[in-house]
Amino acid sequence: MIQSVQIPLYGSSTELVRSTLKACSASCLAVCTGPAQTQYSADSLERLAQFAAEKGAGMAYSDYLSMPIPDSIVPVPVCDIQAGSVRDDFDFGPMVLLTRAGIDCYLSQEDLQPTESGGFYQMRLAIQRNLPVVCLHQPLYSVGETDSRASGVRQFDYVNPRNRSVQIEMEKVCTEHLKLIGAWLEPYSGKPVESAGGQFPVTASVIIPVRNRARTIKDAVESALGQKCGFPFNVIAVDNHSTDGTTEILKGLAARYGNLIHIVPQADDLGIGGCWNLAVNDSRAGEYAVQLDSDDLYSSPATLQTIVDKFRQGRYAMVIGSYRMCNFQLETLPPGIIDHREWTDENGPNNALRINGLGAPRAFYTPAIREIGFPNVSYGEDYAVGLAISRKWTIGRIFDELYLCRRWEGNSDAALSPEKVNANNFYKDSLRTWEIQCRIEHNKGKAR
Repeated sequence: MIQSVQIPLYGSSTELVRSTLKACSASCLAVCTGPAQTQYSADSLERLAQFAAEKGAGMAYSDYLSMPIPDSIVPVPVCDIQAGSVRDDFDFGPMVLLTRAGIDCYLSQEDLQPTESGGFYQMRLAIQRNLPVVCLHQPLYSVGETDSRASGVRQFDYVNPRNRSVQIEMEKVCTEHLKLIGAWLEPYSGKPVESAGGQFPVTASVIIPVRNRARTIKDAVESALGQKCGFPFNVIAVDNHSTDGTTEILKGLAARYGNLIHIVPQADDLGIGGCWNLAVNDSRAGEYAVQLDSDDLYSSPATLQTIVDKFRQGRYAMVIGSYRMCNFQLETLPPGIIDHREWTDENGPNNALRINGLGAPRAFYTPAIREIGFPNVSYGEDYAVGLAISRKWTIGRIFDELYLCRRWEGNSDAALSPEKVNANNFYKDSLRTWEIQCRIEHNKGKAR
């Protein structure tokens, strides 16, 4: 027999989840976390239960069908879970199946700290620590109502200031999980960097990787060149074989401005990360390398000075600012300023594994980023190095607005397909998997 219950993904307390699971007398429990219009048959639940039993799983989930309007059916694939899938917004779909083994596994962990809104998250991490969580790629049920917002809008939900109290609860749950698996970093364990001692030709370089951004590149470059600083700086634009006129625009700007360096890579297989590696390893790179995407702008001429001052105050390996979502008229778009106040110096390196990004603008101490290097990809390259840096060195945060993130139809993440969203999430989860393994080994080494 399979019972069914409704437990919201967010807003479910530990007490609610535990009492619900204690009341289950069946061999499996179907948990609906999404819309009430979720529809499934006894046969589909049996199929998922059989699959879970064959895998010895504590929890199972599957693809599903979305019916946003009458007479329309849209298959929705879900993402495969990994050991590093510890973000609280992992999308299992609106229904998961708990096996008796999974229920008993969670209920046996009686020392978990109580939470008011992270009960479901805590439960699935508890199962994930001890039993397989498996995915069956068959659409086993249907949903009549789904979130129809574009991916470029939904991706910022986790940093919406209105969700701050929930995020604090989720951070506690994630930190507890990391402690239990041996991947938790002690507070303030990062080390300050050593001074470069004047070995760089300029103090800072603004790095702009770009491909086919003829509409926006001039604005971005002039925003960087217009910085007012008490130190020498340059702008390095890595033009990744543009074909839409971007190259000609950059050539014209470089002829006018002596501190604009226009690089066209010899290699034709570089992602954004590869372009960054090319820039920071260039002999003309500054002691600090500061990000500016080719779509975006700095908020004021003081942005670069503010970032470098922060580096010098704390001997950080990385400094991250805050940005405001806006349109081309610089009018604010929801959710407005994204300052990542979930970061704390005490627990930020641990909470970084739970969230899906670290913020912007991102800036790096060049010797440190040369040592780590970027993965040669065009998504998540910044998150990868941020995780690695947070394990070893200190990161500084600036919670004031420094950067304007301009949203338009040409943004690479404006409206992604479910398959592309899954691919992006799977990649970031793979980064978390690797980072968790590194942190476990790091902690074992300290214990020896």
